[in-house]
Amino acid sequence: MNERITQMSKAQNILVIGGGVAGLAVAIGLHNQGLKVEVVEKDASWSVYHVGIIVQANFIRALDQLGVGKAAVAAGYPYKGARFRNVAGEVIAELPGDSQVDGLPSDLGLTRPALHKVLTDEVKRLGIPVRLGVSFDSFTDTGGAVEVTFTDGSSGSYDLMIGCDGNYSAVRKVLWPDAAPQYTGQAVWRYNVPRPADLEWSDIYIGIDNGFKGKAGYCPLTPEEMYIFAVIEEPGKPRFAPETLADEMRKRLAGYGGLMAEAAAHVTDPALVVYRPLEACIMPDPWYRGRVVLIGDAAHSATPHLGQGAAMAVEDAVVLAEELAGKDVDTALRAFMDRRFERARLVGTSSIQLGEWEMHPETAGDPVELTQRIREKLAEPV
Repeated sequence: MNERITQMSKAQNILVIGGGVAGLAVAIGLHNQGLKVEVVEKDASWSVYHVGIIVQANFIRALDQLGVGKAAVAAGYPYKGARFRNVAGEVIAELPGDSQVDGLPSDLGLTRPALHKVLTDEVKRLGIPVRLGVSFDSFTDTGGAVEVTFTDGSSGSYDLMIGCDGNYSAVRKVLWPDAAPQYTGQAVWRYNVPRPADLEWSDIYIGIDNGFKGKAGYCPLTPEEMYIFAVIEEPGKPRFAPETLADEMRKRLAGYGGLMAEAAAHVTDPALVVYRPLEACIMPDPWYRGRVVLIGDAAHSATPHLGQGAAMAVEDAVVLAEELAGKDVDTALRAFMDRRFERARLVGTSSIQLGEWEMHPETAGDPVELTQRIREKLAEPV
């Protein structure tokens, strides 16, 4: 009898809300553990914007656990690690990578569409059902199941629902209506430009006196392309007319030397500039209520200062799938939190701290030391 009750309380039929990095990764992980999973994604086009992301060894390790690590490396550009430069472009510190996965690099740049294709190709290969242009309309946790009504008028019953719907999560808003992303005071500007053939590092330029406070940098994405960014204090969370975005980004890159000065000259098409105010929401423990759990940005959105947003989402996915495979729902979710909460919180709070130092340099600590310490911590297995 006890064995039957335990088996009934395990999650055998799981709904994933959101078809981004977190949702696709957890769907793959759950399928690989032999669990039935279904994904709904509200964006009927299932598309992502064309900018780059910077990922490190813990991200590649987590993707490799899902079976797609080598595909991601092939879709991106491995590089040697991170360097810090001064405004003139002189190297002041190097943080070389140290891979934890045999045959895979420690640092990787790739475009968001390339990562999206790696994950969607695997989901399609595995035959995981994905419904596009659909999300939940309402849900009720009965204690033994989650009863869901969808926006297309259909309904379903699930053992567990996973909210993977990002920083502005609709699932989170239902269960925690007061938990909302807060503006950090900074915004990020992104643009893809041609990559010099000899660029083998991601470079971060710190300190600037051009009327703006922040930092800038770039990262290789492919043999032909690199991604440049500026993380800048933007008081009042301003919005800009779309046609001015290239001019505004170049203003924020003015005064940097070295390769950054050359790269900034390529920022010419306002339609290709991606500007986003940085808002973060780090949920307290636990990230679940009953049979509904949040992962990725829905649970712990961080600013991009450590390049760990996608990595934290994929790590969440791997760990949650592992725990659900062998435990009842309550035990699995508690074990998931025990493995994930402090690690994700450390990334989130440290990222915000780096941003605070950039806005208030008079009180700043050592960003190189903090970045190196977090990289070393994240090299440890989850």
